[in-house]
Amino acid sequence: MTTLGTAGIVGAGIDRVDAPLKVTGAAHYPNDFSLPGMVHAALVGSTVAAGRIRDIDVSRAEAAPGVLAVITHLTAPELARGPLTLLGGSPPAPLRDDRILHHGQHIAVVVAESAEQARHAARLVHVDYETTEAVLDLDDPRAEIVDDPWGLDTRKGDVAAGFARADVVVEDTYTTPDNTNNPLGLMTTLASWQGDALTVHDSTQWPHNVRTTLAVVFKVPESGIRVLAPFVGGGFGAGLRVWPHVILTVLAARQVGRPVKLVLTRPQMFTSVGHRPNSVQRIRIGATRDGDLLAVEHHGLSSVAMEDDDYEPVSFGSAVAYACPHVLTEDKQARLNIPCPGSMRAPAEGQGNFALESAIDDVAHAVGMDPVEFRLRNLAHEHPLSGLPWSSNALRECYLRGAERFGWSRRTPEPGSMRDGRWLVGYGLAGVSYPFYQVPCQARVSVRRDGSAHVRSAAVDIGTGTYTVMTQLAAGLLGLEVDRVRFDLGDSDMPYAPQAGGSGLTGALANAVHTACRRLVREFLDVVADDPASPLRWAAPGDVTVTGGRLHRTGDTARGESFVDILARHGLEELSADGRSTPPRSEDLGMALAGAFGAKFVEVRVDPALGLLRVARVVSAIDGGRILNEKTATSQIIGGTVGGISQALFEETLTDRGTGRIANATFGDYLMPVNADVPDMEVLFVGGPDRATAVGTKGVGEIGLVGLAAAIGNAVRHATGRRLRSLPFTIDQLML
Repeated sequence: MTTLGTAGIVGAGIDRVDAPLKVTGAAHYPNDFSLPGMVHAALVGSTVAAGRIRDIDVSRAEAAPGVLAVITHLTAPELARGPLTLLGGSPPAPLRDDRILHHGQHIAVVVAESAEQARHAARLVHVDYETTEAVLDLDDPRAEIVDDPWGLDTRKGDVAAGFARADVVVEDTYTTPDNTNNPLGLMTTLASWQGDALTVHDSTQWPHNVRTTLAVVFKVPESGIRVLAPFVGGGFGAGLRVWPHVILTVLAARQVGRPVKLVLTRPQMFTSVGHRPNSVQRIRIGATRDGDLLAVEHHGLSSVAMEDDDYEPVSFGSAVAYACPHVLTEDKQARLNIPCPGSMRAPAEGQGNFALESAIDDVAHAVGMDPVEFRLRNLAHEHPLSGLPWSSNALRECYLRGAERFGWSRRTPEPGSMRDGRWLVGYGLAGVSYPFYQVPCQARVSVRRDGSAHVRSAAVDIGTGTYTVMTQLAAGLLGLEVDRVRFDLGDSDMPYAPQAGGSGLTGALANAVHTACRRLVREFLDVVADDPASPLRWAAPGDVTVTGGRLHRTGDTARGESFVDILARHGLEELSADGRSTPPRSEDLGMALAGAFGAKFVEVRVDPALGLLRVARVVSAIDGGRILNEKTATSQIIGGTVGGISQALFEETLTDRGTGRIANATFGDYLMPVNADVPDMEVLFVGGPDRATAVGTKGVGEIGLVGLAAAIGNAVRHATGRRLRSLPFTIDQLML
């Protein structure tokens, strides 16, 4: 049958198959759905960051027009906390008691006939608080410190001995702020009960997790819960956890006996669906005068909510980034009175790479070596901790081809030596990686009497192109035209799929679809195995090839027949097969599982008099394994690049230290890049298929963002001689 060999590393960049639905408005997002008898909910948020509710008066709200219910901790049933997931613990259950753990915490939900009535009534709820002083800063001595809850700290060799032998030692502290996921689509939940059966439309990146969590929280069978998310208006990680507002919507629907819709406001998006936690990182690197790394020590401290278990080991990437004999990485968390953090595009690596790659550049400068040459000299040709060969690693090619495309040879090494009129010009780069991540996934493939194929899995497409690449993959494996294949997703009643996150969905789902298609070919061959009328009688899967909707004996196109003919002759309407992907294991393969690698090259312009910083060009050279669709993969890298520029120059979630209130929780105050801030960008893919899986893909969703902050910072240092160690880079840091 059709196989995926080494040819065709980059798949055809076909247009998105879901584009017509989106541009015509026919794609239904959670907020677009309504049900007969539907009512609306609005949340009441705490106006203090720490303390207790002394009294909560809901009488005016209950008496307001259209109000059906006001639910508080005094009237809500006891709700179980959600289960442990692949990404860690669930957020704390809502409305548990009178305690306040952060500003904006949900302390009541109002249900009314219209959204306007619900919002109006929510403002009528009066709360009397007994306040305590909030813990809001990482360096607050009252903050509880959590040590490495996942056991990811690393110790290799003898770091003290490595530094003792080093000719050059660079040591600095880097800080990154809170950033907030801000998908354009406001997160929405619509819940409807029919007895113990529950249907939920939700802005989730993981329908099965919502189903499992709601079953635990409401003590009903999973089989009676259906979660739908055929289209989601972005996520960037905000939809990976089952947040309290989802549970409150389901609770409200059960209490009033009608479908309930809740749409978060933009300010609530800053307190309700996670954020990238801030960090303080101390990093020390030692090297010889010849440019050989001897020791790396990286300590990270990041924030976590009072009773949450989210964890981002920001230092861990430093343990595997370079060949270095002595390495120590260590992460801690400080519990603060803040909303629960969560994954935001390139979690952990987005923060940790900034510190590591900035310091690596300073070491290269200290030993007098070109930054590209220094990184090439210290490449990790095998996994630095396990010693196993990589399943794939084209990072060297990323550096060399990226430097050539960028024109790195035009760089003069001395800081401030390149100018364009009043602008100082700087070139910078960063080496990047993102860890391998895959979990089990399932898919079902059917071919029908009309010759069309139908593929199904409960995955979610948050704009990454999942609809398109899976349609494209199935079409290729079944020898069909793309328009003869339909791919459906976003429904928990479909075969299990993991979250759209961690750069792992494409690999897991692609391997499941690959397996399902191979099994479907076997099903067809089984049907004709003893059919004397079939030229495929007794053929084995290895004996046939699939092209043009036909199975034929390999090397002899005349000896075959179409799917349609087989189904018609045997009186079948369709044949189906299920496929499951099982993540590979290093110990079975004798290889270290490789995620994506890349090199980011950046040109900046700095006006030293005004402190202006402009990113002029970006070249991203990416080893993403097999690229199934060049257009959607390129789009992912471009989108991630914009996010990286945003992290470096704009984004900072500001918390008022007096009240714990997020002070810039609107699009008018939370800065993000606009078109004028986005430069010319080039993306080139290098390397080949990863050997660990049949399809050979590696995720590219996160790798696009990683490294931009460091590359921009390195370019600024080249332009000005000034090292910036705190994100975002602002005018006051750049005034010379």
